[in-house]
Amino acid sequence: MTASVTEERPDFTGLRAIYINCTLKRSPDSSHTQGVIDRSVAIMEANGVGVDQIRAVDHDIATGVRPDMTEHGWDTDEWPALLTRVLAADILVIAGPIWLGDNSSVTRRVIERLYGYSGVLNERGQYAYYGRVGGCLVTGNEDGLKHCAMSILYSLQHIGFTVPPQADAGWIGEVGPGPSYLDEGSGGPDNDFTNRNITFMTYNLLHLASLIRRAGGIPAYGNQRTAWDAGCHPDNANPEHR
Repeated sequence: MTASVTEERPDFTGLRAIYINCTLKRSPDSSHTQGVIDRSVAIMEANGVGVDQIRAVDHDIATGVRPDMTEHGWDTDEWPALLTRVLAADILVIAGPIWLGDNSSVTRRVIERLYGYSGVLNERGQYAYYGRVGGCLVTGNEDGLKHCAMSILYSLQHIGFTVPPQADAGWIGEVGPGPSYLDEGSGGPDNDFTNRNITFMTYNLLHLASLIRRAGGIPAYGNQRTAWDAGCHPDNANPEHR
């Protein structure tokens, strides 16, 4: 048996996190997803992390995969302003419910709009989301939690976010039309397994974001789109010498 080791409490001062709640319920309706978010946010704030929150369904987010859909036929689009808030954060947590065993339509729309900015480059010639950390929270009263988390985390890492170990957490009650997370008698807020996973996820996000910040971001060697487009292909064999 491995002995328990108590680590010194790290300093996360200066980090910023943003949570996007992809519930289908508009404010001020109660959101079970928000209940799970609140537990993670409390840990962040207790560690001095600045936290921003967005309930996506409250905003006029156009459908599409471009940074600003008003340039592609839509009359209005609040996403560009919301994206500015995402880019100001070191950590992004996408949280949402399970419907029909999958992520909500709002979750998918948010991911599509994040994807629409993924081709933009940062000042080092890397893709824009490099240096940011991503995780997810999922809740519902039907099966599909791991499937939903898998989809969200794959999407985040694919567009440039860095995903730490155990970057997902969630709660599902008894499969079927049973109580949801915040319903009286659900047991959700007191569930030790869920609370442990939320805590581990939150600290893993904080640790990785802190490591990346101290390192000055993701190293740029070998992953700069600008260098590749200019013809510099690190470790790529020159066909003239084959």
